[in-house]
Amino acid sequence: MNRPLTLASSVAGAVVVALDGTVLTVARPTMQRDLDASLAQVQWTGTGYLVAVAGLLVFAGRLGDRYGHRRTFAVGMLGFGAASAGLCWAPGVGWVIGLRVVQGVFGALLQPATLGMLRTSFPPDRLRTPIAVRTAAIGLAAAAGPVVGGALVTAFGWRAVFLLNIVPALLFGVLALASREKTRPTVDTPLDVPGSLLLAAALACLAHTLVTLPGVSWSAAGALLAGAAFVRHERRTPVPLLPPAVVGSPAVGASLGLLVAVSAALNGALFACVYLLQDDLGLTPLHTALLSLPLAVLLIAAAPTAAILLRRAGARATVTGATAVLAAGLLVLAEASGQAAFGVGFALLGAGFGTVMVAATHVVVHQAPAASAGVAGALQQTAMNVGPVLGVASATVLMELGTARSPLLVMALAAAAALPVCRALPGRPRPASSTSAAPSAGLPAGGSDAPHTNHGVENDPSRHSLRDHEV
Repeated sequence: MNRPLTLASSVAGAVVVALDGTVLTVARPTMQRDLDASLAQVQWTGTGYLVAVAGLLVFAGRLGDRYGHRRTFAVGMLGFGAASAGLCWAPGVGWVIGLRVVQGVFGALLQPATLGMLRTSFPPDRLRTPIAVRTAAIGLAAAAGPVVGGALVTAFGWRAVFLLNIVPALLFGVLALASREKTRPTVDTPLDVPGSLLLAAALACLAHTLVTLPGVSWSAAGALLAGAAFVRHERRTPVPLLPPAVVGSPAVGASLGLLVAVSAALNGALFACVYLLQDDLGLTPLHTALLSLPLAVLLIAAAPTAAILLRRAGARATVTGATAVLAAGLLVLAEASGQAAFGVGFALLGAGFGTVMVAATHVVVHQAPAASAGVAGALQQTAMNVGPVLGVASATVLMELGTARSPLLVMALAAAAALPVCRALPGRPRPASSTSAAPSAGLPAGGSDAPHTNHGVENDPSRHSLRDHEV
């Protein structure tokens, strides 16, 4: 696919997944009444999807590296759309849970591919803008989801929320399959099936453990055992599932940790604020949603701003400042007593989170070789799936032990404690030297893109590419 279509496909895949989660949230009470289901059964319509996604993301990313990101994206989108169509006619809650698990399997295929396609289609020095566009689209979908979902449920019932996914999923899935571009594997190494199964078991058990907190389930022991077995296997296998070039990078590890931390803080804070605003201040659900709109607006606005900051200040300064802004927003929310203060807190939270998401995702995708773009994208998506579950689970426990404001203070401290991790990120980009700008023997004008040519990334001789220390 050409670059505009690749970017459109990446955005469409990310938006479909974001919309699916947000519109279903407002549909669950109606679904429970219509299907005469228990609260636990309705919760499993989300938990089943989450466990499937968390368990298969990394393996799906490796499939994209092996067989082509366009192909795995197409299969993921078509399967996601087909599962959505099935949900529209599901006869009972058991069918809904089963189809949501199937939807999670295909969601795991398409999510890493949305980043993998960008990494292999755009030169490293042009990744900031596509990632920023993708992040802004996710923010817009997350903001519009509850409103659109509420309107559909009110007018047509809970089944209508799944109709949103069908047309874009099938359209972009067919376009990806119809592309005449020859798909060639970006890596010829065999798949690590035992490692994939062990990691899938560890992540699935971890997701199940988090969503069942504060209770203790069998899945906690399963996650520990499968995780230990996976680490032991990875150290011994000649072809590991997680390439050392990706997981061995301090910058990638720091970025993934920060994504988990800020997404946990954001979602835990939102969970607590819903109860704080409605139970303590007596606001209606609609008033609560309107009061939190500054978060969505600033998250969308932060995406293009983050791309500029990355170019001028580098990832380290950008993420450090944005994490501090996010922590400040949490503190404002924890101390807020009026609606204006809550609006300011939500705005700071959105600005900080949106900037960190763009910058940290850029580091993960940029630092990873193109041959491992799928794994890098899968790790980013895994962090963005584990973080919210961890945040909501932590907020639930803290609210049971204290008040609705307790999670906000703890999340603020956790965000502040993550600031030292930012030091592992790349610093400010170094200006091109005069020697690199001038033609030299055997090199085209504009310098060489040698650090990236072996990764299969298209070069642009008219621009200076970023080196490994640059962002």
